[in-house]
Amino acid sequence: MDFQLTSEQQAFANAVAKFAEKELAPGALERAHSPEYPWDIAKKISAQGLLGIAFPEKDGGMGGTLMDAVIAIQEVALHCPKSADVVQAGNFGAIRTFVEYASESQKEMYLPDLLAGKKILGLGMSEPGAGSAVTELVTSAKKVDGGYLINGSKVFSTHSPEAGLFLVYVRFGPGLDGIGSVLVERGRPGLTVGNPNSFMSGEEWSQLYFEDCFIPDSALLLGPGGFKKQISGFNVERIGNASRSLALGRYAFNKAKEYAQVREQFGRQICEFQGIQWKFAEMAVKLDAAQLMLYRAAVNAEGGLPSAYETTAAKLICNTTGFEVANESLQVMGATGYSQETLVEYCVRRTRGWMIAGGSIEILKNRIAEEVFDRRFNQRA
Repeated sequence: MDFQLTSEQQAFANAVAKFAEKELAPGALERAHSPEYPWDIAKKISAQGLLGIAFPEKDGGMGGTLMDAVIAIQEVALHCPKSADVVQAGNFGAIRTFVEYASESQKEMYLPDLLAGKKILGLGMSEPGAGSAVTELVTSAKKVDGGYLINGSKVFSTHSPEAGLFLVYVRFGPGLDGIGSVLVERGRPGLTVGNPNSFMSGEEWSQLYFEDCFIPDSALLLGPGGFKKQISGFNVERIGNASRSLALGRYAFNKAKEYAQVREQFGRQICEFQGIQWKFAEMAVKLDAAQLMLYRAAVNAEGGLPSAYETTAAKLICNTTGFEVANESLQVMGATGYSQETLVEYCVRRTRGWMIAGGSIEILKNRIAEEVFDRRFNQRA
């Protein structure tokens, strides 16, 4: 059992860090406070080979591992937290589900632009009445000659203001087996993208409205009975979510550490006060513990989709650790950390959101409890 990166992984981490320091660190503050998707950065990250890292080479990917993708997110985030979103979007979440289950013609049509940083894939999952209880979604897909008519709406859709293509969860029929997914291009008649709304983090989302939106048969991703496959693919998104949470916590930790060694009060550096020392000791242990659980989930997922338990546990500890460490780092830095002159307050806001997105920490605990008791707990009345 080895808890260190291999020599190849360390060399890759060093190369990504060098690129991020030179190309992404400049402008990181301004980039984080802009709601716009950084298309110029996406193209740079693509040129560096950091999109589709773990995708097969035949699909235009790099043929690497999930660990490589985790390393890339973390190294990028340590220099530009906002740019880590680009690495996430090109390796985890909706695009990973797409690569797992799309047809060859669908991949040929969409993957080149997605992996070149020219287009981004949005996810339409949550609805006004279906959040954590995602199986209660009502957006429907009715079979008609040559395709399907989509009706319904989606909220909190990732990258919805900028996405050129949406992976949309739909209902073909009643029950769990009636759920699947389709691909809907932006601009298709019957799809309306609402005005942008802002989260606390500054990230924007738009409601999606489908009114007899016709899509051809070729836009079907997973038909009836595809829900369990989609959720299995969604576990990969949790690794990306966990990676960003932990990386932004570590970014804030590093900034607070630098600050504690130069900030003086009462004639002493504040790192000389035991109260501050204990904060950093506790933060360091939390970061290390979460890092190990994240690596376990990523390494054990190689060669297939990851373990539901391991990804759930990793997301839970990385979400809580990322937020707690960022929040404590802000406290150490006082008004400086609370100010938008630094990215520490941004890290607090972003990590807080990931405790909700991709499975709230309460839902994660329910899932872990099912593993503990080896039984399914029905949340419905």
